[in-house]
Amino acid sequence: MKTHYYLGWFNNFFPETLSRLLRDDITDRKSIAMISSNPSVYEDDGATERSWLDQAGIRFDEYHLINYRVHKEEAQAKIRNASVIFLLGGNILEQNGFLLEYELSESIKESSAVVMGASAGAINMSAKWLSSSNFGDEVEENSVYTGIGLDHFSVLSHFDLENNFSLVQRELSPLSEEIDIYASNKDCAIRVKGDKIDIFGNVFLISNSKIQKLDETL
Repeated sequence: MKTHYYLGWFNNFFPETLSRLLRDDITDRKSIAMISSNPSVYEDDGATERSWLDQAGIRFDEYHLINYRVHKEEAQAKIRNASVIFLLGGNILEQNGFLLEYELSESIKESSAVVMGASAGAINMSAKWLSSSNFGDEVEENSVYTGIGLDHFSVLSHFDLENNFSLVQRELSPLSEEIDIYASNKDCAIRVKGDKIDIFGNVFLISNSKIQKLDETL
């Protein structure tokens, strides 16, 4: 049964409820492949996300950071052999381009590893996502990008929804006519395990231009 975690951003650490679920789901801890969202920047990349896992008591025998220092074929092999794949937060467009250039999406989709993504990483795990300057992306016009497509929905992760409710609904309405969109702020998570979708924190569903807050299930 495949397990995917779409995370927001955690200013401190994972809450205990989420930590417990991750400990239960991540039983194989041989290796973790952490995919950079700033693949040309090497210093301290992934340190924050690793600290979340450390605090939750989840440690691995091997840690692999996937960026431009790693050859394409080696990166694909590390992903194929990983117990957990973690798409790091940061620059969504840089990570999307890196996934395409290194042809990593199929390896991730075919993997039986637990796949996690934080902020930018969560967005790139989804099937499609909207790039907009109103969401902080450095773009001149809105564009829809193709993500890995682990699950058939879109994600807007780590965005101040409460103070930009109308903006989010207006920007995402066209895409929501094609595909469901899960939008969340910080300290939130969406877990997909098999066919079941669980919600942690303040998460909204935008579907057919309508937006509703979802009840927590975790």
